[in-house]
Amino acid sequence: MKKLIFATSNEGKMDEIRDILKGMPIELLSLKDIGIDIDIEENGTTFEENAIIKAETICKLTGEIVLADDSGLEVDYLNKEPGVYSSRFLGEDTPYSVKNNYIIDRLKNIEMERRSARFVCVIACSFPNGNTITREGIIEGYIAEKISGSNGFGYDPIFYLPEYNCTTADMPTELKNQISHRAKALKKMKEVLIQHIPNIENREIQSEDFDSK
Repeated sequence: MKKLIFATSNEGKMDEIRDILKGMPIELLSLKDIGIDIDIEENGTTFEENAIIKAETICKLTGEIVLADDSGLEVDYLNKEPGVYSSRFLGEDTPYSVKNNYIIDRLKNIEMERRSARFVCVIACSFPNGNTITREGIIEGYIAEKISGSNGFGYDPIFYLPEYNCTTADMPTELKNQISHRAKALKKMKEVLIQHIPNIENREIQSEDFDSK
């Protein structure tokens, strides 16, 4: 079984990633699993740049294949804030309940069609030979008028999908892990892993599982 490191210590994110990548013959480890506690300066100006910074940093430290993501919420009415600063928005230690209420307050009395937003995720895969490959996933939606749901993390309780008439925090985990921005990026990255890692082919993984866009 091939070892892969995902450059995060966020347990909620790791649960989601493990669920999406289940069925692959890999041992997926977090930074916490391998005992690495490092503060990586995410000084990129795009999601892609930050994902690459994290993946390449941990790859150089460990000599292993490393996946890293950078993701966030873009709110059109707020000039696409918080964007790449989503995790640091209003301060790194600020609870998401405060961040979510702040965004809702900023959009108070704004009609739904002007509350458009999206979740963006870029995943980078860094190989010990120096190659790094990225894939992107996006899901479009709106900012809800109030916080709703507890089955998610981060900005999930305020990200509303009209086609499902709920926030991503209201969704069952199985559904969210099929349609989320991270799911879309990871499905594309699955294809990369199968193509670039020897002997990782898995008969359970069918070509129709992949989004090749």
